[in-house]
Amino acid sequence: MADTMLDPQTAPTDPRFALLLEVAGERKAELVDGEVHVMTSTGRWPARAGLAIAASLHAYARANGGEAFPDGAAFLVDIPGRQSFSPDAAYLAGQAPDPAAITLDAVDGAPTFAAEVRSKNDYGPRMEAKLARKRADYFAAGTRVVWDVDLLGDDPIRVYRPDAPDAPTAFRRGETADAEPAVPGWRFPVDELFR
Repeated sequence: MADTMLDPQTAPTDPRFALLLEVAGERKAELVDGEVHVMTSTGRWPARAGLAIAASLHAYARANGGEAFPDGAAFLVDIPGRQSFSPDAAYLAGQAPDPAAITLDAVDGAPTFAAEVRSKNDYGPRMEAKLARKRADYFAAGTRVVWDVDLLGDDPIRVYRPDAPDAPTAFRRGETADAEPAVPGWRFPVDELFR
């Protein structure tokens, strides 16, 4: 168990988020099948790639509305087999919350768009199946687009949508990726992952 002590004034209002904090502490984690799955730390380039995507989404959200999130944000959902997500970068469409009503709780609901950047341990047949299940969970929760970002692959960005979950659109270096229809008009040069 983590050494985190929850202050009653800032304690999470949702028991799913309280469990994440209690078990994982300050480490990134997700609730899957009722169990806390602590995620491993990421390497330099995957962390940089997630930051580049989140920064671009942040600029988009400031100009167009919605909210952008970096690595580590918790999104609470209630679908069979999954109670939360923690993508490497995400966007949530809609009205941003009132800054006069700040809360320290997790986001209630799935992101509209999620980017998952592969780390060192995200390769091999077992992980491919796990990543496919996670994408299916995202879609079941209402996420409209999921990126699989693979810095070692020939197609560094593969874009998955619920209407074709096994047929991603692939983007290579020198191309510009999108997240339509989840983030309308937003574009991301693939080369930004490597800068």
